[in-house]
Amino acid sequence: MAAGRPTWQGHLRLSLVTCPVAMYTATDAGGDVRFNMLHKKTHNRIRMIPTDPDLGPIERSDIVKGYEYEKGEYVVITQDEIDDVRLESTRTIDIETFVPAADIDRLYWDNPYFLVPDGKLAAEAYGVIREAMSKEGQVALGRVVMHQRERLLAIEPRDNGMVAWSLRNRREVRDAATYFDAIPDKKPDAAMIQIAQKIIEQKEGPFDPEQFNDRYEDALRALIKEKQKGKGRKVSAPEPPEDTNVVDLMEALRSSLGKAPAKAGAAPKKTNTHKAAPKKKAG
Repeated sequence: MAAGRPTWQGHLRLSLVTCPVAMYTATDAGGDVRFNMLHKKTHNRIRMIPTDPDLGPIERSDIVKGYEYEKGEYVVITQDEIDDVRLESTRTIDIETFVPAADIDRLYWDNPYFLVPDGKLAAEAYGVIREAMSKEGQVALGRVVMHQRERLLAIEPRDNGMVAWSLRNRREVRDAATYFDAIPDKKPDAAMIQIAQKIIEQKEGPFDPEQFNDRYEDALRALIKEKQKGKGRKVSAPEPPEDTNVVDLMEALRSSLGKAPAKAGAAPKKTNTHKAAPKKKAG
């Protein structure tokens, strides 16, 4: 399968070592079920026509970008002005620091990209950086400008290449305390916890992404196929699950324990012996 067009092209730089690289989106949403808006009688596809409230329909060439600094008040910014404020990270990923992957809160991890050498001459420097990172067990942090935004990247070795994860910035991650502080700080019954632990152990198994297809999308595709054939099918929404009464919680746990057989191929429980790479002292 062809790699397609890169999302970003530029250079990866570690101190004085630089090599041209390209980033490709590591995920694919092309297979998602997408709907178009149609007129309910004619089934003609609806066109979105840009309209000025005073002038009516207008040409797209007459549209400019504006930032609303007060209600109804805008400052107009041209594309040339946007281009003039480009940062160095627009064309260069400059590795600033290295950290253990475990130090990055999982709330900050965003989208993955395959980071590959751009051209045969780039392969040697690219390989040196990848292998050094792999031996140190560290993740590289750098910045890049994509889609007119500067994003922090976490770059890690993977197989024969590297994966760059865009990281959310601090303003994008909400404070967990806002949502969790209202949860009562009361420890549940120890016996109930032990039963829940046994249920978890019975359900343990290896991660297999092949088992986790989108059942909702599968149902949509089946519905679409039947509609194409002219068949009508009444769709019934499933009943929402009932809340577990506090009085019945112990009984629900005991009943669940008897209905939770171990999955085929479940891996035996292992003790986590992996240790994060020790942090190096400055200097």
